[in-house]
Amino acid sequence: MENRKKQQSRAPEEIRLNRYIASSGLCSRREADEIILKGYISVNGKQVKDLGTKVKSDDDVRYKGKKLSSEKKVYILMNKPAGYVTTVEDPHAEHTVIDLVKNACTERIYPVGRLDKDTTGLLLLTNDGDLTKRLTHPKYERKKIYHVFLDKPVIKADLLKIAEGMELEGEVVAADSVAYADPEDKKQIGIEIHSGQNRVIRRIFESLGYRVKKLDRVYYAGLTKKNLPRGKWRFLTQKELVMLKRGIF
Repeated sequence: MENRKKQQSRAPEEIRLNRYIASSGLCSRREADEIILKGYISVNGKQVKDLGTKVKSDDDVRYKGKKLSSEKKVYILMNKPAGYVTTVEDPHAEHTVIDLVKNACTERIYPVGRLDKDTTGLLLLTNDGDLTKRLTHPKYERKKIYHVFLDKPVIKADLLKIAEGMELEGEVVAADSVAYADPEDKKQIGIEIHSGQNRVIRRIFESLGYRVKKLDRVYYAGLTKKNLPRGKWRFLTQKELVMLKRGIF
């Protein structure tokens, strides 16, 4: 009898379906209600449209056929300082970005993409593998904007070359847009690019005879550095998370 009671006490807790969906990081509870009503959700292979449906943690819950997990997902936005390597572990690095968030959560999180050791600015860290894949996949072309500081003024003709496309190691790379960040200082350039090539911005300017003195990512997939000082981090808001996932799931 006692063993039966123990088994019952260990039975998975039932929670509202919209809460389960929201905890998966897909969307807010209100938006979860909408996708349930549209018939996009299935539980254990059966389509569900009842907003009062309850599920257990071990149920197979899917959105448009894609399995959702109720495991807590963590999303951290960092304003990366220079001198930190964008990796989880590196025996040769003095500092990694994980050092800056080591007390943020108990979950194991990873950087989304990478920034060079000397590049500063926006970096997202998460344990959401599906989101990471979609944010880094070239076909989604997530918008990235960088502020580039160079060793000498950039001539207009070179800006046009960058905009039209340049060949780097056999591949043509073009900026989505490029312009002077400060009309009074032509050593500063703003460049929007979705290419994920390694060190692509540095290589673009180096190929034209410029040296990048400082490179700062100021915008990433709808996220900005507003109120986030260098070297600091914060958790994404629910609104930011929904915005980030919109259009890629």
